[in-house]
Amino acid sequence: MASSSRGLVKLLALALSGMAFPAPAQEIYPSAAIRVVLGFPPGATTDVLARALAQRFSAQMHTNAIVDNKPGANGNIGADFVAKSKPDGHTVLVNTPSVILSPALGEKLNYNVMTDLAPVALVCSGPMVLLVHPSIPVNTAGEMIAHIKANPGKLAYGSGGVGNNTHLTPLLFLQTNGLSALHVPYKGTADALTDIVGGRIQFAMQNIGAVAPLVKDKRIRALAITSLKRSALLPDVPTLNESAMPGFEAVTYFGVLVPAKTPAAIIRKLNSEILKALQEPEFKSRIEPEAVDLLGSTPEEYGAYLKNELERWTKVVKSGGLE
Repeated sequence: MASSSRGLVKLLALALSGMAFPAPAQEIYPSAAIRVVLGFPPGATTDVLARALAQRFSAQMHTNAIVDNKPGANGNIGADFVAKSKPDGHTVLVNTPSVILSPALGEKLNYNVMTDLAPVALVCSGPMVLLVHPSIPVNTAGEMIAHIKANPGKLAYGSGGVGNNTHLTPLLFLQTNGLSALHVPYKGTADALTDIVGGRIQFAMQNIGAVAPLVKDKRIRALAITSLKRSALLPDVPTLNESAMPGFEAVTYFGVLVPAKTPAAIIRKLNSEILKALQEPEFKSRIEPEAVDLLGSTPEEYGAYLKNELERWTKVVKSGGLE
């Protein structure tokens, strides 16, 4: 009897081994709404980009995508929120250079951009413009460099605040040319722009989309832009690269990051959807007024870009004594 039972067990084992069992179901992504987080209030370029991306995520991935503005601390409140979110691809960050400039300045943050966030894609970038009040007797970047050199410490430039890219890009410009000028930080770039138009400060560097109308109305004078190529928005304004500082480039860029432990397959999926969005006419039409260049990248390329930017701006901060 025992022998017969053992035989039956063997027969059942052989039969079961030949049966096909379904593999464990793969988790469907997305399985919930996608939250697109940014660390700035509505209205700025970052907000326009976040809403355009959310619209494309909804259309392309057949899910709801919502924009979540978490302003404060130069964008770091939003970045910190995403860094601590569940790494499942349902919470993404639209970032600006602030995620790099803050650690470059040695700020004490509750997250580490290089280890707590993972790159998905570099989406777009836009140049800044070297501006002067019309009363300044210069018409080119070269003449401006000579003018500041002849008046060390006497000219003032405005920014949107300490550590803002409108602060550190002029600082890089000054450092590279061995110049000195007075930095006047404001609570926002709009206030700095108001004061350069009013002649209370002499020069500044601001994003091209914000200043182009004032340049065209001749309320301020544009000397150069900070990208390697000219902008279609101000085609007659040369670049610093071609006019006075070969190789100089400092742009405002926008990308997408996710929590660090997000699975690679989900990161690749998000990257693919972003690259697809960049080709969509509706997306392009929404972004075009912001005067940025649509780029696109792999996650690895964006990670390398951020690493290089952190190294570069850390050196600028140390040289400027801003630590």
